Amino acid sequence: MPIFTGAGTAIVTPFKQDMGVNYDMFEQLIEFQIKGGISAIIVCGTTGEAATLTYDERKELVRFAVERAKGRVPIVAGGGSNSTVTSIKLCLDAQSVGADALLCVTPYYNKTTQKGLVAHYTAIADAVDLPIIAYNVPGRTGLNVEAETVLALSKIPKIVGIKESAGDIVQTARIAALCGDSFDIYAGNCNEILPTLSLGGIGCISVLGNVAPAAISGIVANFNKGDIIAARKLQLEAIDIIDKLFCEVNPMPVKAMLNMMGYAVGECRLPLTTLEDESVVKIEAAMKQYGLIK
Repeated sequence: MPIFTGAGTAIVTPFKQDMGVNYDMFEQLIEFQIKGGISAIIVCGTTGEAATLTYDERKELVRFAVERAKGRVPIVAGGGSNSTVTSIKLCLDAQSVGADALLCVTPYYNKTTQKGLVAHYTAIADAVDLPIIAYNVPGRTGLNVEAETVLALSKIPKIVGIKESAGDIVQTARIAALCGDSFDIYAGNCNEILPTLSLGGIGCISVLGNVAPAAISGIVANFNKGDIIAARKLQLEAIDIIDKLFCEVNPMPVKAMLNMMGYAVGECRLPLTTLEDESVVKIEAAMKQYGLIK
């Protein structure tokens, strides 16, 4: 069985003015996601600023999300690192507090070979009891998981799918052709949800879901019931707001959007900063056009 079918949100981590985690706001965000029809919540991913969270914060965020979700949606915990040993620790921490599954990004900075990728994921899978979604995002890591390597990963029993964020729909097609229906593909880029579904993908892991969970869920739901026109309409309507979500480094824009919507998620931790004034103007205009604010 897939970990989830539909739209998952890579949820932000809200901070207080002193930059500690704002758990009261985190609970509000979780409820907003579930009420919006989202199918899974991904905690401590890129959008959740995992790179600047402590071990204890990451573990507590996952525990808190599991407790508040109360089984209504699966909680997928980010467990990736550029160190295999660190990845295993993060994954075991998440497992110990009740995560339903793991999302593991490929090693970054030191990178590795394709052979090294298989060894890295094999070591994680051998250490944990949860299903794992691999995460390919070469724009962040400097390392692409080649389609043939994805095929090798798909043969590791606990590696059940991939969040594909290479921005290369031809590569997604090749993964689908090689791996078939036994391996789950999730669109990692919000502007590629419908194309990925058309190639056999079963859902998405989305940044846009933070501010528009119902719309992002609607793309997948309409596609799955055969209403391609409705799914296409929702995908195309979101193109401009998706563009603004990445006008500066994620999650700076999405946090700005949430703050404008009345969710006090605070700022990002350094080295991420606040948006440039011209970006704020563009984001505000796009949000009004999309109906997120008046």
